[in-house]
Amino acid sequence: MSDNLRSRVVTQGVQRSPNRAMLRAVGFGDQDFTKPIVGIANSFSTITPCNMGINTLAQKAEQGVRAAEAMPQMFGTITISDGISMGTEGMKYSLVSREVIADSIETVCNGQSMDGVLAIGGCDKNMPGAMIAIARMNIPAIFVYGGTIKPGHHNGQDLTVVSAFEAVGEYSAGNIKEDQLLAVEKNACPGAGSCGGMYTANTMSSAFEALGMSLPYSSTMAAEDAEKADSTEESAKVLVEAIHHKLLPHQIITRKSIENAISVVMAIGGSTNAVLHFLAIAHAAGVELTIDDFETIRARVPVLCDLKPSGRYVAVDLHKVGGIPQVMKMLLAHNLLHGDCMTITGKIIAEVLADIPEEPPSDQDVIRPWSNPMYKQGHLAILKGNLATEGAVAKISGVKMPKITGPARVFESEESCLDAILSGKIKAGDVIVVRYEGPKGGPGMREMLAPTAAIIGAGLGDSVGLITDGRFSGGSYGTVVGHVAPEAAVGGTIALVQEGDNITIDASARLLQLEVSDAEIEKRRAKWKPPEPRYTKGVLAKYAKLVSSSSLGAVTD
Repeated sequence: MSDNLRSRVVTQGVQRSPNRAMLRAVGFGDQDFTKPIVGIANSFSTITPCNMGINTLAQKAEQGVRAAEAMPQMFGTITISDGISMGTEGMKYSLVSREVIADSIETVCNGQSMDGVLAIGGCDKNMPGAMIAIARMNIPAIFVYGGTIKPGHHNGQDLTVVSAFEAVGEYSAGNIKEDQLLAVEKNACPGAGSCGGMYTANTMSSAFEALGMSLPYSSTMAAEDAEKADSTEESAKVLVEAIHHKLLPHQIITRKSIENAISVVMAIGGSTNAVLHFLAIAHAAGVELTIDDFETIRARVPVLCDLKPSGRYVAVDLHKVGGIPQVMKMLLAHNLLHGDCMTITGKIIAEVLADIPEEPPSDQDVIRPWSNPMYKQGHLAILKGNLATEGAVAKISGVKMPKITGPARVFESEESCLDAILSGKIKAGDVIVVRYEGPKGGPGMREMLAPTAAIIGAGLGDSVGLITDGRFSGGSYGTVVGHVAPEAAVGGTIALVQEGDNITIDASARLLQLEVSDAEIEKRRAKWKPPEPRYTKGVLAKYAKLVSSSSLGAVTD
């Protein structure tokens, strides 16, 4: 029990009875008042398949806490389904929900003087939201991933939710018929769990395992498999041990452990959103990290895994051949991981990985051998130039056209862009600009999975560029650049682009450039006026007033 709570319910005499009376009402007995109190942050909901299996896991966590002679107190937090809200106004609430989740966990744990917290998350923002709260509070904590979905199947192909978005593009381009589109829709998501490729949810769960805040192997388990429930119960017991040993998140979440996490994100071909979220997590933990650090790590870490969206396999395939520990051991063996970082188990990384071979099994190709990586350098590149003086993020793995210079096709919203793609108005060589979708301008920095999937479905993935001050889903790929900062709403150069201007995206040179003279840009800047806020009340209005640049993690504190 925390010193604060212990003093209130045990030692203060007069104060003791009211506090204990309230706790008795929720199940405490005489023998329980000296036990640690463990919060279980339960993000269960039936809003999304990512979270619909989490209540069962939360109950297993309760069992584990009690078995370890501690007292669980369960509370709820929210989720927004990115996949369901994608392409709608509702998607503006997705990144906002990261802050709401963090604030809610911090509020309950600190308000109730919890001794520790076990946070369970499934959909994309549950994970960074929980970790931001954990880093802020610095009480013993562990993160439990709700688990990945198993792949759907149709016509001998593995399907994910991204398959459905791409099928819409194929249908609009006349490449498939309506019955084929419906078949993909019906088979893409067969049950509980988060989106199956190395999209944002599986990226963040993998990164948290590498960070040391989740148990080994837990990040790639399927939601519906028994081992996920067993791992959750074990996580609860490990957390209680951490409480007894006063093992705190700030001993685990350090500069070196964050570098480990980013290195693993590069090696597995993870989501661009990892950049945004780890900048925010580092901020919450008081760890110095900049967007340029991702480029430094990218240059030295190869992509080792052949995973969707640009590859062939899904997270459960990675799990079968050794999961994140196998990837980590390969990095450790080549001096690309800090082996002395502490983990929630009480062991350092080198100890956790001691019995794992330095090379993956030879009878599989999900994880490539060190001598034959997918790519020799990481896939998340930080681009700069006059269009992104603070930086922008591009996923360059599998890109067949690393450089494009073409005429700008300018759109003030995602919806108008998608309409143009689906109606055949975008041609090979175009560079699409979607602006006023940034943290302040959207507000909420919507993901652009619908436009990018429509581009792929229309057969333009290798010939069209797209830049935005919004974000991309972990399922997006192609010549796409997001997180452009400064954003349009604060007068970034992206606000000054005009239809037909030439824009260069050069992944190799890490350049994002508007091919217009400095004098012309300043002339346009002098005429630019900030738009009126799209929202004047409610959570989106508050968020727009508080949120920082995406280059700083889009934090609100």
